[in-house]
Amino acid sequence: MVSTILDDTAASKLRAIPLSNNTIGRRIYDMSKDIEEQLNDKVRDSRFSLQMDEATDSNKDCLLITYVRFIDGDDMRELLFCKQITGRATAEELYKIIDSYLKEANLKWEDCVGICTDGVQAMAGKRGGLQALIKRVNPNVQWTHCMIHREALASKQRPELNDVMTDVIATVNYIKTRPVKARIFSELCEEMGSDHTAVLFHSESRWPSRGKVLSRVFELRDEIGIFLKEEGNDLAHKFYCNKFLMKLAYLSDMFLKLNEVNLQLQGANTHIPHLADKITSFTRKLEMWLHRVKDGNVDSFENLKSFIEENKLQNTVIPCMEAHISALQKHFQKYFLMQESKEYDWIRDPFSATPPADFSTSEEEQFIDVISDSTMRLPFQSKTLAAFWIGVEKVYPLLGKRALAILLPFATSYLCEIGFPAVASIKTKYRSKLDIENELRVAISNLQPRFEKICSMKQAHTSH
Repeated sequence: MVSTILDDTAASKLRAIPLSNNTIGRRIYDMSKDIEEQLNDKVRDSRFSLQMDEATDSNKDCLLITYVRFIDGDDMRELLFCKQITGRATAEELYKIIDSYLKEANLKWEDCVGICTDGVQAMAGKRGGLQALIKRVNPNVQWTHCMIHREALASKQRPELNDVMTDVIATVNYIKTRPVKARIFSELCEEMGSDHTAVLFHSESRWPSRGKVLSRVFELRDEIGIFLKEEGNDLAHKFYCNKFLMKLAYLSDMFLKLNEVNLQLQGANTHIPHLADKITSFTRKLEMWLHRVKDGNVDSFENLKSFIEENKLQNTVIPCMEAHISALQKHFQKYFLMQESKEYDWIRDPFSATPPADFSTSEEEQFIDVISDSTMRLPFQSKTLAAFWIGVEKVYPLLGKRALAILLPFATSYLCEIGFPAVASIKTKYRSKLDIENELRVAISNLQPRFEKICSMKQAHTSH
């Protein structure tokens, strides 16, 4: 208006006047509350499941992030809240935060069909953990131990090859934690024409990193051996020992396979039956690899096979491989109940499976109706599994409700895990005192603020 009535010079001066110190904050708050209102209206009086995790941000503040999954036409997932934990992160404190929010939002524990957490005692304890406290108010709620965490725990046990991993981590730390040595190693790699010029750090909190670290060290084994020898490091002889290098090659191959499984378990739109198939597939591969290794066949392990063929060596690490694969089988059986996968066959493909033995008469009758209804086959082939059973529930409520009670609970805490990087990007050291719940909701929510409604509630010209 100033540019039109006066000129651009006057407009530029007016534009230089800063906004109020909390103008942007108030706008974010309005958008966040509108999104939260929409979300609570959708979740209220419908079945939902929760996933939750707690972590510490850059300011040492402990945050509890909770996501909700519910049915609104189709399967939906949204951030429910992000609250700061002021005291100790005990089960009672976590339950108090969640319970207070549900009461304020007028959401009922009776409508919650499942919760998904990691395996720490405060979350998973059967007697005094968060799981136990929630089951006191809703005994029918289904608790799920995050399948990504379980896979990481199952693959962590490697007593037969711990010495190799220890030496690899010590080597990486020796190079990476000293800037001068890192530069010298990088120059050495460039002179030798290597594809890479640096090793990678290992991080326990990022499970796939272990496989990447081992693969990179194996690729740069010659360069690392020369570098450590010139430095006079005691680990140098390891990289000239064929047995050590064969163990390293095998570990790099196996952890790359474990990485593939870990990545298959990740994703926002995952369900327990779907991920149970991935675990079943991997355990069958373990059994196949064990039989082949016992026969001296290592075709499944590319790095090991190529290293043996290039150097014309005899494979002397087969006993270690057998022990490690057997240990992996035991640990996967410990953390994953293999019968779970078969229990979900009627959900994955009702037209080929038989009804479970624990079906009631009414449920089995509706199951027969579904598999006999030819019009149901087309949506089963064209829609997602959740969308298909949502449609079934409208016609056959008993059967659809039972299926959705299995599909609705989260299988992993993946959404919480990807929420923490968003927390780190918003709450930096320059904004360490910021309460980020509203900012985080606006940043990652799939729901759009109703701007017309927000604007209609504002006064166009504030009084002076």
